[in-house]
Amino acid sequence: MENPLTYTSAFLLGLFSTIHCVGMCGGIIGALSLSLPAEIRNNKPRMLMFITTYNTGRILSYSFAGLVAGAIGTGVLASAGFDQGHAILRAIGVAMMVAIGLYLAGWLPQLAIVEKIGIPVWKKLEPVGRKLLPVASLPKALAYGLIWGWLPCGLVYFVLLWALTAGNAIQGALTMLAFGLGTMPTLLATGFMTSWLTRFARSPTARQVVGLLIVAMAIGSLFIPMGDQMHGHNHH
Repeated sequence: MENPLTYTSAFLLGLFSTIHCVGMCGGIIGALSLSLPAEIRNNKPRMLMFITTYNTGRILSYSFAGLVAGAIGTGVLASAGFDQGHAILRAIGVAMMVAIGLYLAGWLPQLAIVEKIGIPVWKKLEPVGRKLLPVASLPKALAYGLIWGWLPCGLVYFVLLWALTAGNAIQGALTMLAFGLGTMPTLLATGFMTSWLTRFARSPTARQVVGLLIVAMAIGSLFIPMGDQMHGHNHH
């Protein structure tokens, strides 16, 4: 049985990750927006359509990665027994959320090393993305977004590890989908070069407040009853 709170937490995590997204992907979406033909840049509705299409591709890639992670997590559940396995995965998921909060707050910078995991994949995909430039059509924008979704990003990898605890492939995909949708407002705004977002992202106080909110969400999730969810797994 799905736990809607997991999806809500994933969405809020994406929303709160503004401070990371602006630094990591804001430059990309800004550069892509500036590289659009003048007739598109000068037409705000068309420009919004292109930026939305970029981000749709990115979120589809996240969802596919979540599907794979959720399927792997199902194997862990099956091998450990559903009751015990779910408890183990839940504990890992909470630990990952706490780590994300500390990372975003700037109190655990060592976790940046996680970003190196995806470098080999990115080295193969980045040249393909370069061939799509300049992006002057919506299909190209979608294709570029699909590749952009694999850009090495520690935050995405942390959420992927969290998606491992979702219980099955579909729930893993939905967790990543919710996270991706949470990042959407920030990156849509960044596409229009909203300068206050950059100032907010660079504020140490903002980073710490966001980090503490995520840690609080993680600790709060420990008080959610597991009974219904485990019953759903046992039933299956």
